[in-house]
Amino acid sequence: MSESSSVESHEWKKHYSDVMMGSHAAPLAMLERGSGCHVWDVDGKRYLDFLGGIAVNSLGYAHPVLVEAVSRQMATLAHVSNYFATRPQLELADRLRDITGAGDTGRAYFCNSGAEAMEAAFKLARLNNGGGKRTRIIALTNAFHGRTMGALSLTGKAALRDPFAPLLGGVEHIDSTLEALEAAMDDTVAALIFEPIKGEAGVVDLPEGFIVRARELTREHGALLIIDEIQTGIARTGSWFAYQQYGIVPDAVAIAKGLGGGVPIGALVTFGVASGLYQQGHHGSTFGGNPLATAAANAVLGEIERAGLIENAQRRGAELKNAIESIGSAHVAEVRGSGLLIGVGLTSPLSKDIAAAALELGLIVNAANESSIRLAPPLIVGDAEVAEFLDLFTKALEAVR
Repeated sequence: MSESSSVESHEWKKHYSDVMMGSHAAPLAMLERGSGCHVWDVDGKRYLDFLGGIAVNSLGYAHPVLVEAVSRQMATLAHVSNYFATRPQLELADRLRDITGAGDTGRAYFCNSGAEAMEAAFKLARLNNGGGKRTRIIALTNAFHGRTMGALSLTGKAALRDPFAPLLGGVEHIDSTLEALEAAMDDTVAALIFEPIKGEAGVVDLPEGFIVRARELTREHGALLIIDEIQTGIARTGSWFAYQQYGIVPDAVAIAKGLGGGVPIGALVTFGVASGLYQQGHHGSTFGGNPLATAAANAVLGEIERAGLIENAQRRGAELKNAIESIGSAHVAEVRGSGLLIGVGLTSPLSKDIAAAALELGLIVNAANESSIRLAPPLIVGDAEVAEFLDLFTKALEAVR
């Protein structure tokens, strides 16, 4: 880095600390532009992004299909209030009913983020109260559902929850085991809510049989099965949604992140009887489902289908997992996840050192916790990006002793 760029870097870091709240860690770099699977910072350094905006940038950066769709929509209607309907909104609702498997009974609620989708899910659970008999909502320990108060109440991480106690009542957190699930479920449960893969925990799979048994028990006891697919959905795990790999359908699914390809949007899609729980006035959002965001989402979903990106996630995910396992590094203990949501379990708590070494080499990965590296690259990754990743990641592992 030149002396002038070092000064420039110091200036933006100081500017950031002067004007931004302290709720985030200091930024790793100041990014200026992106193309495909790469981004460039203000000093001109190029990075291969294998985090994809935390599983958001489904089509990578500056994808012409998304750019064109957003530009075209901005030239007509960017936003109208929720007193009116628009064509992109209804088109997206139809698409989501189709790809979730909700079918004709499916209903969509649009919002602006994953946390907002989980707020809608929390209220849906409360509506399934069985005339006051169902008062409990079951969630999992070490799970993450967002940082707003309802979503945080569902989040099973004490470090995130404790500063804001007391949170919303009625939520119980259980271990992610079949035994704990069996013990917790009875006729007093309004809803069971979980991620099919715990992304923020380091891409941790649920135990074999858990998801299928969860569907059986919720049906047996009249509880809703609400699945948080905010990170795992929209082709990320090699199918439109991870639950589809288990041959089940939930009562509701929360969606966000990759849906808009970088344009903020969230959704809650309900199935069957659950679609009748919300009534007029129960919930709302000023920006939710506006024509700009829904046009972006339609473009993303259309391109995923046209370009075969579900199949690409399956293929590239398998390639990456096999290649990481074959590196032979003493730091790598296991490789987890599905499709292009991958967790690299480490033998020691060196994830921050490895992520920092990777960044210095021009590779963006995420230290999800002390001993896990999370990968969530754009769904468009090809041979060149996989080869570049393996070269840089191997060097990052070798750089850490």
